[in-house]
Amino acid sequence: MHVERANETDLQALVALNNRFAPLGLTLVRSEEFGYAHLADYRVIRDADGGVLGCVALDEYSPSIVELISLAVSPDAQGIGHGKALIAAAEQLARVRGYAELFAVSYSDELFLACGFDRAPLSAFPEKISRYEKIDTTELAVGEKHCFTKRLS
Repeated sequence: MHVERANETDLQALVALNNRFAPLGLTLVRSEEFGYAHLADYRVIRDADGGVLGCVALDEYSPSIVELISLAVSPDAQGIGHGKALIAAAEQLARVRGYAELFAVSYSDELFLACGFDRAPLSAFPEKISRYEKIDTTELAVGEKHCFTKRLS
């Protein structure tokens, strides 16, 4: 399985894959404008025809902290390691860019713990709480999502 940087022709597929999981509360809704603005931050796994099977992105909070966002894998491609490969690619990108810490908010406890992340209280990331308040306050009320962090330096 090969993870690569997304390109402009992937925008609609990235947004559609990400937003497929938004009604379940697994991802936040993303627009094509958001995807375009973060295109260099997205990594994808493709199917044999070049279509997007999975995606992940980074979203900077400060020069030292970055969030892993928009982790999504097509349902028919789940359970075979794509999520782990995408997380590893996001972590590698964060390291290359010099971030000291990578964090994520997710329901996927086992996946993030298996990838070497530690649990952390969401309160450790007040910047994230502030963004939730601006984007979607219902995210703050979701009790099942957990925060995970990984020191990179």
